Amino acid sequence: VDKVAEGKPDDYLKMYQMNVLGILHMVRAFAEALRQNGYGTILNLTSTAAEHGYEGGAGYNAAKFGARGLTEALRLEEAENNIRVIEICPGMVHTEEFSLNRLGSKEAAERVYAGVEKPLTAEDVAQTVTFALNVPHHVNLDRITIRPVAQPSQFKVIRKEG
Repeated sequence: VDKVAEGKPDDYLKMYQMNVLGILHMVRAFAEALRQNGYGTILNLTSTAAEHGYEGGAGYNAAKFGARGLTEALRLEEAENNIRVIEICPGMVHTEEFSLNRLGSKEAAERVYAGVEKPLTAEDVAQTVTFALNVPHHVNLDRITIRPVAQPSQFKVIRKEG
């Protein structure tokens, strides 16, 4: 949540390693087997944070922008090998771990979702992944953005008082 001028290089490096190099390592481990098989699917979860930067999110934004760029390049590189490359970009997903890790306290994490009627759940994302993987192989869902109705854009969240 640091502003760029106060950003901690180690935090940025961890986010980059997980979000970009993690994809790289997995692709390197499995791409050749998918090619030999004659078809396959690689699905990467990025985030709506890959669409627009926001205050206090630069490290996460940069990591997710990097993951998006890698995914787009991979799609171009592997299409001739009959490998689909799908990107799923969740918006506001209510999980205990993500906001707690990001913000450091349960109270701060709960404020992210305060008043939001029906934020997405991990199950919503899992159902979207399942759908994307089960369409016929000749169909490639390049990018799926999934948000709760209460989050019509990255910068608008509808909160009910109560």
